[in-house]
Amino acid sequence: MSWVPEQPDRVWRSAEPKRRYQVVIVGGGGHGLATAYYLARNHGITDVAVLERGWLAGGNMARNTTIIRSNYLWEASAGIYEHALKLWESLEAELGYPILFSQRGVLNLAHSPQEVRDGMRRVQANLLAGVDAQWLDPMEVAEVCPIVNVSPQLRYPVLGATYQPRGGIAKHDYVAWGFARAASDLGVDIIEHCEVTGFDRRDGRVIGVRTTRGEIGAQTVALSAAGHTSVLADMVGLRVPLQSHALQALVSDLLLPVHPTVVMSNAVHVYVSQAHKGELVMGAGIDAHNSYSQRGAVHVIERQLAAAVELFPVFARAHVLRTWGGIVDVSPDASPIVGLTGIEGLMINCGWGTGGFKATPGIGWCYAHTIAHGQPHPLNAPFTLDRFTTGALVDEHGAAAVAH
Repeated sequence: MSWVPEQPDRVWRSAEPKRRYQVVIVGGGGHGLATAYYLARNHGITDVAVLERGWLAGGNMARNTTIIRSNYLWEASAGIYEHALKLWESLEAELGYPILFSQRGVLNLAHSPQEVRDGMRRVQANLLAGVDAQWLDPMEVAEVCPIVNVSPQLRYPVLGATYQPRGGIAKHDYVAWGFARAASDLGVDIIEHCEVTGFDRRDGRVIGVRTTRGEIGAQTVALSAAGHTSVLADMVGLRVPLQSHALQALVSDLLLPVHPTVVMSNAVHVYVSQAHKGELVMGAGIDAHNSYSQRGAVHVIERQLAAAVELFPVFARAHVLRTWGGIVDVSPDASPIVGLTGIEGLMINCGWGTGGFKATPGIGWCYAHTIAHGQPHPLNAPFTLDRFTTGALVDEHGAAAVAH
């Protein structure tokens, strides 16, 4: 596999905006770029502009967990994430760009009898849905990941784990650059430093956006800006049931390859993987308070490190290299909101919480279908905004182990 530099020469065109496009996508992260690519590739719609208020993939796409898996409990969630995982498996070849997708497997640890029952239930649900899943006892966990402490003397002893062998990690910014180059090659305009400041409406229909680089007309405006969708929706008078929280993570200094898989623990609330260059990637749950800040509370990082050292004593002497925070939108049922909004000409993709990165190609595929046809793809049909009035919720709170 060829290696690409950390900051490659720009391989997409950063165009001056035209006066009008068929589709304007607000948000130049993974979801927005994937949507633009699949609009062009699957539906032949190339009169598309992707607007990014900062630099390409400089928001949550550069601040995520890098974890990819599809072992969710509910059928709706497993369906869209499994579709994404299948696309991940051939994405590097399709984009012609190294994304460093590594199917090293994902372990979700269980530390109590209730977590064991929940894990076994999720394994059976996954198998019924056609998703690869296994239940491992503590000794089998140690075989998959020898550096995990499976001693029964731990404060939270490892009683077993679910295991998805096809899960793994990918290099998040490379994914964005790959989609950007492929979309640009198909004729999509990618416009950086172009912040949306308002929406133009005529007879109730959204007909364009106002930006720091002028007004841009559009037949359809598709929101896909993680962490700021509610702010954009407020500009057009749309109320969406979202809360924004900081989600923190960190990396260590570079280590020799010691960690062969991805390990996640709900009880101690930490995930750990090792990136291709050697740094450990660790994260925890979201900060409890609402925030638009790209940093978080120190006590969250402290608890995260304490939990990681208990599970992985070999990491006790590792040093923290840097920490960061992303902004995640969380919906009432911890599941995304994708589709029509009730406002003609405006569509929405938000509320992914901590699950956005792993869904990138899958939601790009489905959101593009929704935009092209004016109705949801079957895989994102359960995640429409109106489920909060009908009561048909997809409640993944606690159902998917650690929700990363």
